[in-house]
Amino acid sequence: MNPRKLAALVIGAAFAAFLLYSTMASQQVACSVVMEFDGRRDSATASGATESAAEQQARTTACATISSGMNDRIACGNRPPVRKDCRAA
Repeated sequence: MNPRKLAALVIGAAFAAFLLYSTMASQQVACSVVMEFDGRRDSATASGATESAAEQQARTTACATISSGMNDRIACGNRPPVRKDCRAA
């Protein structure tokens, strides 16, 4: 293998490892929520740097499947979850 190709491969692998590590290191809390909107329920789990960020992402994900249109998604996301369970990741 050409030394330049090998160097490029090593640099690319190191960069990918750095991206994976930095992404995973920032995910410190995981939250599972159950959302209810217009008689429909769905659950989702998400992780984030803070409990608030993880909960909000989980609410957004759950509401995406049980609401239609942006207004309904916003209204659903603004409701408190039926159930919430957060833990350190």
